[in-house]
Amino acid sequence: QVQLVESGGGLVQAGGSLRLSCTISGSIFSRKDMAWFRQVPGSQRELVARLTRGGTTNYGEFVQGRFTISGDNAKNPWYLQMNSLKPEDTAVYYCNAVLGPDSSEYWGQGTQVTVSS
Repeated sequence: QVQLVESGGGLVQAGGSLRLSCTISGSIFSRKDMAWFRQVPGSQRELVARLTRGGTTNYGEFVQGRFTISGDNAKNPWYLQMNSLKPEDTAVYYCNAVLGPDSSEYWGQGTQVTVSS
């Protein structure tokens, strides 16, 4: 059974930094895509950052150079470095992976990030 586990969330003041980590277990396949999403209550889950196996990165428009996704698609963990955090970055952050010959998608349970003003 494939499992993704996030860590590194918490409470930080505006302007501070956090690094989220995601570890995957239970799969023999390397990841095609690794990503981070976030969600606030009452809103849709939105893409924060994606890293493809080919090394391409995509970021949500709101990132504006403040966050960096990194990792190796065959190793654990992968990361989301978040700098210059803003109160509006407060959300539950989820890691996401696409893997296997059928490109199955898997999600972690989420980690809370709270940015105080």
